[in-house]
Amino acid sequence: MKLTLLFNKGGSYHMFDTGNTGFMLLATSLVMLMTPGLAFFYGGLVGRKNVLAIMMQSYVSMGITTVLWFIVGYSMCFSGDMASGTDIGGIIGNLDMAFLSGVSPTTPSPLNPTIPLYVFIAYQMMFAIITPALITGAFANRVKFGAYLIFLTLWLLLVYFPFVHMIWGGGILAVWGVRDFAGGIVVHNIAGFAALASVLYIGRRRVADPGMHSIPLIALGTGLLWFGWYGFNAGSEFAVDSVTAAAFLNTDVAASFAAVTWLLISWWLEKKPKFVGLLTGAVAGLATITPAAGYVSLKASVFIGIAAGIVCYFAVALKNKLKWDDALDVWGVHGVGGLIGIVMLGIFGTVTINAAGSNGLLHGGTEFFKVQLLAILISSIYAFGFTYGMLWLINLFTPVRTTEKEEAEGLDAMLHGEDAYAMDGK
Repeated sequence: MKLTLLFNKGGSYHMFDTGNTGFMLLATSLVMLMTPGLAFFYGGLVGRKNVLAIMMQSYVSMGITTVLWFIVGYSMCFSGDMASGTDIGGIIGNLDMAFLSGVSPTTPSPLNPTIPLYVFIAYQMMFAIITPALITGAFANRVKFGAYLIFLTLWLLLVYFPFVHMIWGGGILAVWGVRDFAGGIVVHNIAGFAALASVLYIGRRRVADPGMHSIPLIALGTGLLWFGWYGFNAGSEFAVDSVTAAAFLNTDVAASFAAVTWLLISWWLEKKPKFVGLLTGAVAGLATITPAAGYVSLKASVFIGIAAGIVCYFAVALKNKLKWDDALDVWGVHGVGGLIGIVMLGIFGTVTINAAGSNGLLHGGTEFFKVQLLAILISSIYAFGFTYGMLWLINLFTPVRTTEKEEAEGLDAMLHGEDAYAMDGK
């Protein structure tokens, strides 16, 4: 039996669906779990002397981003829209809801009035938390904590919030017809190309890091990410219906095919089946299916997963050949994965799965395919350029890069005065 809650609001009643609301609270919790999952994933990939430093960069985003989201973030993303001329140039929202002004527990979400706006605010906040944290894997072991906090704040304000508004908040890309179900552009592409800009600006590590001090931690992080990704993708429907189910299953299928594809390629080329390869392939598949999860068929998700395994593997190989010190392959996995996912959506998208989507190239949607390619070009250039310039600006006021001594001794002890593991056994 379908249950509902009734609220008296200004003399009238508003109905909230308990099924949709309960599911979205669960999805919000799952997405929140992804940030600790990312911290474990990254923590296992670095050496013992830098575990806490990189994990802290993920965890601190949970605090800083929440504060920003409350003050201006939500309003910059979702207040006003281009169609009504109430936003700022179709790029960013207005400040009408700064400090969450006018929001109460009985305010309905404009996207789905059967869900309280409180739930929508919380769900979108979890996306804002994890996106800048993804970038930290690129500059592992060589960025000062104070400079990172400034970077985190400015990147959210100047890169993430504008793209949320442009695509999900009724901004210019939404008006053009760009589709991104759960964050191929909004999360993965812009984070990946911001990571590449960070790598090129900051430069290579001066001290070689042994890396991968704990593969079990990487596996734990991958498990938490995979589990949380069901909330990330299926929750982006903001209701419980057939599209939710499609997004859920597409997510798992694409991740699995990508993991197996990466494993087989690495086994063939590196002569041994590597556990970390399997785990990295799964994350690549998850990132790649994200923009298309609720817009494509189950068969399409198979192709998307295989494409993710192949393309992301060779993107990482290219990074290594070019000697880019993207320590944890953020560009190759998330940047390229998000990019490929948007292209795949432009090819495989179909309104038979989701009437709110668009038909891709295989279903006659030539113009939609072109718009998706344009969105990739804009987002990649925007994220790269703003990030590079931002780091340059921050460095004028405070050093971004750690010293050679700090790198040699490890950031855990030198920057934070803590050690992940007691070396004397105590």
